[in-house]
Amino acid sequence: MEWRDEGIILGTRKHGETSAILEVMTLAHGRHLGLVRGGRSRKQQPVLQVGNRVDLIWRARLDEHLGTFQAEALELNAARLFESAAAIQGLQTIAAHLRLLPERDPHERLYRTLGLVIDHLDDPQGAGELLVRFELMLLDELGFGLDLSQCAATGAREDLVYVSPKSGRAVSRVAGDPWRDKMLALPAFLLRGSGLRADRAAMEDAFRLTGFFFFRHVYEPRGLEVPEARTAFLNALRRSQAMVLAPSGEDAA
Repeated sequence: MEWRDEGIILGTRKHGETSAILEVMTLAHGRHLGLVRGGRSRKQQPVLQVGNRVDLIWRARLDEHLGTFQAEALELNAARLFESAAAIQGLQTIAAHLRLLPERDPHERLYRTLGLVIDHLDDPQGAGELLVRFELMLLDELGFGLDLSQCAATGAREDLVYVSPKSGRAVSRVAGDPWRDKMLALPAFLLRGSGLRADRAAMEDAFRLTGFFFFRHVYEPRGLEVPEARTAFLNALRRSQAMVLAPSGEDAA
């Protein structure tokens, strides 16, 4: 068995004295593991870093075997991303999310979005907006997608400001106001075609929204804890945004 594909590295772990087991998200073969012989060598270590995009050749005698990878660098993103605490935690959050998917199950749309997220993970504003959209897409791929296109109660497509915690559907201001205390906020920047950027309050609302449905539909039923990396990412993001938004000459801390 043999195939060639491109992938983004999610993690590595030591194997024996000189080798490494590589975990990647690939374009056509989903999340996939394989052994890299000599993967701990000085030549291979800079290539096999989380966040790098690589060209892969996978070989195995049978399809169900672990198999071996040959990996060559296409984009060395790790050095840039490792300078940002938010980017490091963002990478770990993404990897934890992707491990919710069955191994070797292809998700081309997620892969392409992952590449876009990685391009901007070291930008505090862009990182948050893109990662929360990645979470919405992952919920959809897991079968728990939210419907933010129209009001669940009236069918209206304007002034959508809530999400029903029961149905995961958008609700307009008029229909939702009587139950506002029980509703989840729907940040306007998440609406398709809005063209809006997220302020700090909207970012908090967005991650609260996706976090609620991840816990209800994924973590709790599987007996899983919320990834520590996600909490660390949000904390790092808050610190980064505070520094960016602080007036010149003031202490952002």
